[in-house]
Amino acid sequence: MHRLLVTGLLAFALTGLSPFALTGCGGSDGIGDPSETPPDAPANNDPSFTIANVNGWYLIGDDVTPGQNALEVEVTTPAGTEAVDIWIAGGIGERLDSTGANTFAATFDLSDLAAGEHELLFAADGSTTAFARMTIKRSAPYYVIVTTDWDDADTIDDALGFQDDLHDEHPHLKLTHFVGPYTFTDPTLTTQRVTLLTDWLKGHRDTYDDEIGLHIHPYCHFVEYAGETCIDRPSFANPVADNSGYSVPVWVYDETQFTTLLNAADDLFVENGLGKPTSFRAGGWSLVLATMKALENAGYVADTSANNWARLEEWKGSGSLYQWNKDNWGPINDTSQPYYPSRDDILVASEPSINVLEVPDNGILVDYVTTDEMVEIFGANWDGSVLSGPVQLSIGYHPSNFTEDRYIRMTDTMTHIDQFLAATGDGPVVYATLSDMAKVWKRN
Repeated sequence: MHRLLVTGLLAFALTGLSPFALTGCGGSDGIGDPSETPPDAPANNDPSFTIANVNGWYLIGDDVTPGQNALEVEVTTPAGTEAVDIWIAGGIGERLDSTGANTFAATFDLSDLAAGEHELLFAADGSTTAFARMTIKRSAPYYVIVTTDWDDADTIDDALGFQDDLHDEHPHLKLTHFVGPYTFTDPTLTTQRVTLLTDWLKGHRDTYDDEIGLHIHPYCHFVEYAGETCIDRPSFANPVADNSGYSVPVWVYDETQFTTLLNAADDLFVENGLGKPTSFRAGGWSLVLATMKALENAGYVADTSANNWARLEEWKGSGSLYQWNKDNWGPINDTSQPYYPSRDDILVASEPSINVLEVPDNGILVDYVTTDEMVEIFGANWDGSVLSGPVQLSIGYHPSNFTEDRYIRMTDTMTHIDQFLAATGDGPVVYATLSDMAKVWKRN
C-alpha cells in the first residue's frame, strides 16, 4: 500500500489517518508537490475523469470483522494530464502514481479514520479547484444473526433443501443452528436418520462457517437420558400436563438441574461430531435467571432467549406463551441490543453480571412476522446512516415447519438486507453467528 517516499521514508501527519508508504510519488515534471490545503470543491464532477475502486462504505473492524482500511483509488484522466492529487477528510494533498497512459492509482490507509462521512477531493496538475468530489462512510458493523430453532427431533427434508437454497441465494449468509439434543435421544428416529441430520449440520458448519448451538425443549426422553426426573407441567400450550415435556418451560428446572441437562447435551454433541455448543436459546424463550446461571456454569458465551414478545401476537389467547413472555421480557422490543445481565435481574445490565451475553431475539422468528415486518425491524435498528458502534438484528425460523411460504419470507427479507452488505462496499451489514457477538460486546 502506498503513501509517499522521497529518498527514503518520509513520515507526515494527516488528520484522522495513518499513512502507508506510497512509492514513486513526489513532484511531476513542471508540477509542484501536492498542496497541503484542499482545493475548492467543484460545482459538478468533471465527466472527463473516471474514478474507480472507491466504495461507499468502509467498516471499522473488531474482533469478529476485519476493518476495511484500504482505500484503493484508480483515476483515468484526459490525455496530457501530468499529475492527480487527492485530499482525504481534509488532510494534506497526496499524489497518485502514474500507472499507465492516462491512468493514476494508489492505496491509502483508513485505519485511523473515525466513524463518519468523509470527503474526498481530486485535482489534476496543481489546480486549485477539484475535478471531483466524493464521500465515503466509515462505520461500525450492523450484524445480522439468522437462527434456526430445532423444536423437534427430526425435520422435514424440504426444509433441509430450503436451507441449502438460502446459502446458495445469499452467499455471505451464516446460520446459527440451535439444535435439539433430543435428536439423539428420540427412540423413534433411526440411526440412519440421525446420521443424515448430523452429517448435514457438519456440512453446513464446514462449508459455510455456520454455528451449531443448542436449543432445548425439555422432552422427557432427553431429560431422563440426562439423569433427571421429567417434569410435565406447567405447559405453555396445553391447559393440563404435557407428557412429552415439549411445551414445558425450561424454567421448571433449577440451576443445578439445568446445568445437568446442558452438560448432557454437550456430551451428545461432542460424541456425534458437532462440537461443544457455546450459544443457546430456550424453547418458548422460557429462560430465567437460574437458566442463565446454568449456561454460565456449562461454559456458554451467549444466549438469545430475550424475546420481542409484542410480535408474538399469534399466541394471544392460546396457552400462556404470549403472556409469560410479555411478563418476563417486558422491555425487549424491536431495537433491543446485547447486554450482560445482572446476577440479580435478567433484564438489567449491571455489575456483578453473569458472564453470558444476552442477545435479544429482536426480529423474532418467521412464524410470527412477515417479510414486511422483518424489513421494518431491520430499518428500526439502522436508518441508513453511519454507525458509531455495532448493532445487531436477530431473525430466524423453525426447520420443522420451514415450508415454501416461510422460505420465501426469509429469502425476500435477506434479499433486502443484501443490498447493504459490507462485503460489497454497499453498507455496514455483516452476517455473523451468535457466539461471535460475545467477541463484539465484551464484558467490562
